[in-house]
Amino acid sequence: MADAYTRIYIQVVFAVKNRKALIQPAWENELYKYITGIIQNKGQKLLAINGNYDHIHFFIGMRANCCLSDLVREVKKSSTLFIKDKKFSPCHFQWQKGYGAFSYNHSQLGNIIRYIDNQKEHHKKQVFRDEFLIFLKKFDISFRDEYLFDFLKIDKNVKLFNKI
Repeated sequence: MADAYTRIYIQVVFAVKNRKALIQPAWENELYKYITGIIQNKGQKLLAINGNYDHIHFFIGMRANCCLSDLVREVKKSSTLFIKDKKFSPCHFQWQKGYGAFSYNHSQLGNIIRYIDNQKEHHKKQVFRDEFLIFLKKFDISFRDEYLFDFLKIDKNVKLFNKI
């Protein structure tokens, strides 16, 4: 794109289907390197990538020619095939439908990169569900429970069961 000078900073978050804890420390770095390659091959600048057993975050400097939904679809599709081909997971591996994407300005880069780099420590204090709901509220994103990740349905059932 001639005469388009942009850098849009986006954090993308998505989860393993049903929030299964399938991403293992033994192979997660290899997964992150693979995803990094996909993002770079699509012409985007990866700033940070990390996650926990049941989800990942990546932070990019997105160029104007990028269609974010196409990029996320490719990352999820290709990384699923990569995990299956490498036989990393003893269970059927699949990402949940959907994702969260949150934009930041240039002055926030350091904080967001540190936040993503510290995902393991962060999730010792806060579960993914609470983290994701905070993002939605902070960015004033309206949502309906039935279209949100499976975790709301799972957690509601657990709470109801515990009340009986």
